[in-house]
Amino acid sequence: MRGLKIVLRILAVLLVLVLLVGLAGFLMFRHRSSPNDIIHYETSNSFITGKTQVSAHRAGGGIMPEETMMALKNCTKDVDFSIDVFEFDLHLTKDGVLVLLHDNEMDRTSDSVEVFGREHVRPEEMTFDELRQLNMGAKFVSDSGESPYANLHGEDVPDDLRIVALTEALDYLESIGRYYYIIEIKNGGEIGFRAVDQLYSELKARDMVDRVAFGSFHGEVSEYKDKTYPDLMRGAFAGEVINFYLAAALNKQDYTPPCGILQLPFNDPKESKYINLGTARVINYAHAHNMAVQYWTVNDEKDMEYLLSLGVDCIMSDYPDRLWRVKQEMGLNP
Repeated sequence: MRGLKIVLRILAVLLVLVLLVGLAGFLMFRHRSSPNDIIHYETSNSFITGKTQVSAHRAGGGIMPEETMMALKNCTKDVDFSIDVFEFDLHLTKDGVLVLLHDNEMDRTSDSVEVFGREHVRPEEMTFDELRQLNMGAKFVSDSGESPYANLHGEDVPDDLRIVALTEALDYLESIGRYYYIIEIKNGGEIGFRAVDQLYSELKARDMVDRVAFGSFHGEVSEYKDKTYPDLMRGAFAGEVINFYLAAALNKQDYTPPCGILQLPFNDPKESKYINLGTARVINYAHAHNMAVQYWTVNDEKDMEYLLSLGVDCIMSDYPDRLWRVKQEMGLNP
């Protein structure tokens, strides 16, 4: 009986410790830095502009069907807001065309199942012309709960809701203005390497390399990019973010940045594993090492206000109109 009481006491102490650690972690995650803690450094990084750039995540996919010409046109033609940076993702089709698409499959955003008669169709399995049959706005749901494009199929699908080639997107955007871009290659392995080759060739031909932040969740693709096209700046992948965070926490003096940009989740426990990446320490340490700091995917207005107050380099939002309005209301220069 005495032994049981000792065990129970030990378990109670352990439980209290676990709760205290959990509470401390939660409080650290919710900590918000003061703008007065931000240090301004002189840097040579073209993505550190001295202002917070407004980025249309997935080309403003909260407003219009994501990564479509309809979304791109909305971001350039709506007079109520303005975009600095377009963010979108690329896949390579079966016949070697780079197309805008976030997912590895067509199901979530399009009428692929109806058109092709099966689920889980991947873009690399189809030619560009085959993918052009799809309605890329079929699954779009507005904030009011409406699905305005769900019943459009075949010839009824307007061109600006069909899948977009990178060349078409850049032809349009570059005719409108001089934007920055965050572009992620979704393919891995050999297909990813070919996608990088094609992307770089397109950017070089347009003299756009210095305005593009490259990204990939595939380490081998990032390594290939670094080796083959070192002048194309890229964002850090997961392992590099962890190494950076530890170096910042310890204020390591011998830290060597692996790339020029940190693209970080904010206020998202699932993505950040309850690590607070939106602090003055993170931003200052990054800027001290000539690294730009960009946050995704920020749709809450309070989160926007906080990051804007810290002067972060870029905020990616599905609702760039909302972000632009918040920025204007704070009296920040466009």
